[in-house]
Amino acid sequence: MIYDISPEITERLCVWPGDTPPRREVLCDLRKGASVTLSSLHSTVHLGAHADGPNHYGVDAPGIGERALHYYIGRCQVIHVPVGRSELVNPRHIEAGIEATRVLIRTGTFPDPTTFNEDFAALSPSLVDWLRERGVRLIGIDTPSVDPFHSKELPAHHAFLRHDMAILEGITLASVPVGLYELIALPLRLIGFDGSPVRAVLRTLGG
Repeated sequence: MIYDISPEITERLCVWPGDTPPRREVLCDLRKGASVTLSSLHSTVHLGAHADGPNHYGVDAPGIGERALHYYIGRCQVIHVPVGRSELVNPRHIEAGIEATRVLIRTGTFPDPTTFNEDFAALSPSLVDWLRERGVRLIGIDTPSVDPFHSKELPAHHAFLRHDMAILEGITLASVPVGLYELIALPLRLIGFDGSPVRAVLRTLGG
């Protein structure tokens, strides 16, 4: 079974306030007599389900196109955490044992990708440290950022940078049961870019 954990990319999809929302420009249209339909996409690279490049939060760090693909494909664990709006997820919220090198965290605090709420939950740096100690190389979250909306210091992002871990943001986990899966969330090979949209999916193991 496959779970698609990527929100639909339409002009209704919210992006970070002030960033570039998705817009389709149709350059050629079959319905208007052209030989093909041809479109351009205008958008932030931090769109919907997306992977952050380390150069998004670290000076002279590699871009998303330079990242090894092993971060974004392989065995992962989906965890539901009991947190409220504006809370930080801490190690005490993790009730399950860590059984995979990729962990996706469902907070339920950003329920509608077409309506931006600033009070989503985020990750504490201590959680990033704690998961790294347990061998985790990628953490995903169902919110627009691993840090709180108003954060300027971005301590969680810098914890990822310190440990050379990968970030996956904006995924949708509302319909995904806790458990182990195969994650496939490959970023585009955008050399030098600070992020990339991904088509993030989970595949049940053994199927």
